[in-house]
Amino acid sequence: GVLEVLAASASSVDIAIWNPDGSPAELSGNGTRIAAAWLAEQTGATRVTVSVGWRVVETTLSQTGEIEQLIGDVLVGPAETVDGITFVPVSVGNPHAVVIGDPATIGVIGPKLETHARFPDRTNVQVARVDGEGEVTARVWERGVGETLSSGTSAVAVAAATHGEGEVLVHFPGGDLRVHLA
Repeated sequence: GVLEVLAASASSVDIAIWNPDGSPAELSGNGTRIAAAWLAEQTGATRVTVSVGWRVVETTLSQTGEIEQLIGDVLVGPAETVDGITFVPVSVGNPHAVVIGDPATIGVIGPKLETHARFPDRTNVQVARVDGEGEVTARVWERGVGETLSSGTSAVAVAAATHGEGEVLVHFPGGDLRVHLA
């Protein structure tokens, strides 16, 4: 995707996010981290507020390069089944459908759910395997993109759907993300 900087000050940045297919994205955890790191590099800020549409993400950058974000409200719905696929709908400011199963099936399940009539504006899809308490392995089918190696909002959606609260380490092919759910 593409991040467009709409406005910036010493400690805040407003961005728009565009998927490779040209559609707008409501939120991107990786995108907001990139925008925060870019502004911090420009201004030296260690706390950056990133605005994407109506969503405001508070970001703190550590001396070691780690970036912590307060994403905001996460809404988890009851499990649903469409066309034989059971998923948990999750909103992290953008829509997600989390399937508990074998992550290797993402290439089949992802496109089916992304464009299903249940999701008139399409959805992001994750197939996740719970590895134990506080640990999950997942793959992501990103709306308007296809399979991606990692996704910040997908990590939050997977953690919320599989654990509900606490610390969760989410393993993606592109690297691990740690999520804290309060």
